[in-house]
Amino acid sequence: MEVEYEKIAENARTIYGEGIQTFLSTANISEYHSLTHDERVQIAETNVDALPSDACILAGVGGNTVEARQLIREYDDVGVDAMMIMPPDHTYVHEQGLLRYYRKLSSATETPLVPYVRGFNPSVEFLQDISRMDGIIGIKYALEDPVKLGAVVDAEDDDTVWVDGLAEPFSVSYWNEGIEGFSAGVSNFRPEVGLELFDALSSGDWEYARQLRNICLPYQNFRGETGQNNALPGAISVPAVKKGLDLAGLNGGLVREPIVPLSVEEERRAEDLYQQLDDDIERLIG
Repeated sequence: MEVEYEKIAENARTIYGEGIQTFLSTANISEYHSLTHDERVQIAETNVDALPSDACILAGVGGNTVEARQLIREYDDVGVDAMMIMPPDHTYVHEQGLLRYYRKLSSATETPLVPYVRGFNPSVEFLQDISRMDGIIGIKYALEDPVKLGAVVDAEDDDTVWVDGLAEPFSVSYWNEGIEGFSAGVSNFRPEVGLELFDALSSGDWEYARQLRNICLPYQNFRGETGQNNALPGAISVPAVKKGLDLAGLNGGLVREPIVPLSVEEERRAEDLYQQLDDDIERLIG
């Protein structure tokens, strides 16, 4: 299955035209682990070339140190604005080992880095350490633990930007713990929701922010399901977003293994949930 680069560029230009200026390229929903090294670089370059200079493009990077540093250098060559360090893909992880890993990646570039904290349960002290590390400007926090988030944000004393990595459902509660942004869920294909939610949170309009958060929940809950013949949660998350892109008139496309496409039944449910979302957007935003 070939990557359709021009369709990626079309998506980027359309979403930028809706008002989104920060783009995360070659990461989770981009199926980072199913892409080759060269595909990652070319996808990042596609986004850089498609978008004006005021867009901020973060490219995902991970894996072993040698190959990650090489990917960083190639991302620098194509001109990305920042890089998100993917969660560790090791079965056993040591906090001090991760800190050394982050330092070695940071030493390979002047481009800012944003660690993605997910899939392991670090200490507050570890999170403080990475937030104060040279070269790191932000942290994508994707743990379902608001208490830990609040503790580390309260304790750290620098300019690190904390971002809710669990999308719209956690944005309201995590905003009160110190986040300054959130990753896209349904906002991947309905960017007006994310923009409106960000403005509501920024202005402290909590009632409206909760209403916007709530209209995202049915489709986001659908993304968290296991799918058919499977016990692992979130298995349909990526194809559900791709289906949302298609339904919004953008380019979704297929998935690569080990991700599986939606079943016919799931496709129908996605269509129903998208229509519900569309009705709610019309009601709330107009």
